Amino acid sequence: MKASIVDIRRRMKDVLAALDRCEPVTITYRGKPKGVLYPVRNAKRDARPITDHPAFGMWRDRKDMEDVEAFVRGLRKSRHAV
Repeated sequence: MKASIVDIRRRMKDVLAALDRCEPVTITYRGKPKGVLYPVRNAKRDARPITDHPAFGMWRDRKDMEDVEAFVRGLRKSRHAV
């Protein structure tokens, strides 16, 4: 299915129906393709716990992250002395 930006705004129900039928939706702007939406095949089957992700817990051993609030305050602090 091809859908323009206007179709996305006004006919989202049709776009979602196409995704439910497992059709990719090509998004066009002024007649030129800009992107493609692909349906999620089976989200429940493909879903994994976040703890299985390789990046989970990668900063576990950092001492400066023990107090998260202080760390964020330090990030937000002005970099230039006033």
